[in-house]
Amino acid sequence: MDIDFPEVLAPLFEPYRIKALYGGRCSGKSWNIARALLIKGAEKPLRILCTREVQKSIKNSVHKLLCDQIQALGLGKFYTITQTEIRGVNGTEFLFNGLSDQTADSIKSFESVDICWIEEAQAVSKRSLEILTPTIRKEGSEIWVSMNPELDSDPAYTYFILEPQENSFILKMNYTENPWFNDTMEAERAHAERTMLKDEYENIWLGKCKPAVSGAIYAQEIAEAESRIRNVPYDPALKVHVVFDLGWNDKMSLILVQKQQSELRIIEAYEDSHKTLDWYSAELRKKNYNWGTVYLPHDGAHKDYKTGKSAQQIMQELGWTVQIVPNQPIESGIRLARMMFGRCYFDKDKTERLVACLRRYRRGIPQTTGEPGAPIHDEFSHLADAWRYVAVSVDLMTNETFGGSLKYRNLGTV
Repeated sequence: MDIDFPEVLAPLFEPYRIKALYGGRCSGKSWNIARALLIKGAEKPLRILCTREVQKSIKNSVHKLLCDQIQALGLGKFYTITQTEIRGVNGTEFLFNGLSDQTADSIKSFESVDICWIEEAQAVSKRSLEILTPTIRKEGSEIWVSMNPELDSDPAYTYFILEPQENSFILKMNYTENPWFNDTMEAERAHAERTMLKDEYENIWLGKCKPAVSGAIYAQEIAEAESRIRNVPYDPALKVHVVFDLGWNDKMSLILVQKQQSELRIIEAYEDSHKTLDWYSAELRKKNYNWGTVYLPHDGAHKDYKTGKSAQQIMQELGWTVQIVPNQPIESGIRLARMMFGRCYFDKDKTERLVACLRRYRRGIPQTTGEPGAPIHDEFSHLADAWRYVAVSVDLMTNETFGGSLKYRNLGTV
């Protein structure tokens, strides 16, 4: 086959466990991967899985892209196209599946795959990567990745780009590396550069990670806090206050805070699910910190029908000093949280998950109005809620043995 192919992508035809292409729009990442896979599938029988995080129908997959490239490469007689698969006369098969609905058991059907192509990898969850990557384990099997990164904390960006395994081919591709970049594409790019915000343009067209997701509530604040994300050691002279967002099926989130005059040191943050309060209490006690007050949200005072006790009662019986954060409007708490950022220092390693959640905590935007609405309740909102509770209770945090009582402050809406 006499086919033009960018020289920088020659390693796609060489043996690597991981082959990752990342960058901005019109770089030809997916286009070239599709061509390379079709060529390799024509050379010898391969089982190729094309996947992404969510695939509700074949229209959400790269099926159409592969079909277009089959015709462009003149392979129409070699490949048979169905609504769900693509098969070669030599036995090569392309399969299409989403990752979000897979389980550790269902994904075992992928064990015999020769090549797994993860498209739009920036959207793939940590859970999906953890069950997929060890499943693609056939001798000589490969994982191909294409993405336009969003945040540098995205699981796929961290796993494949920032911390790649040794046998990896990684290439950043932008429109400048696309030999087929034409005048029409250039007009679109130039218009975007003139009209988009700088961060948005650099992410979409240059593949540069953003400080926060589009529409993030704390986008500006977390960007300005970058210089204050560093090593923040525990100071035994200061009390450590623990702020909870309660959950069971949803995440239970904890933020550990030390206060030195107006400065706030966020020394740890983590979350888990299906763990009881006595378990969290025992884990905290292992740290042997100079403990201050435990702050619980308003539902911490509500008795559980199964135990007849509230979270407040349980923690008090376990020896903790407990206060309830007043129930107040979310928007008022968000405003307090925004005002608090400038005082905060975040431990780079022990609050990594909190920072990632604050970068992704965003509002819903209905298609009918296009106007930002209420904050979205998702996997990132639990630690973000705990962060809001920190802001509501921070003025009462003290390094004395006993704290004061909380006072409700309504700062209006954002």
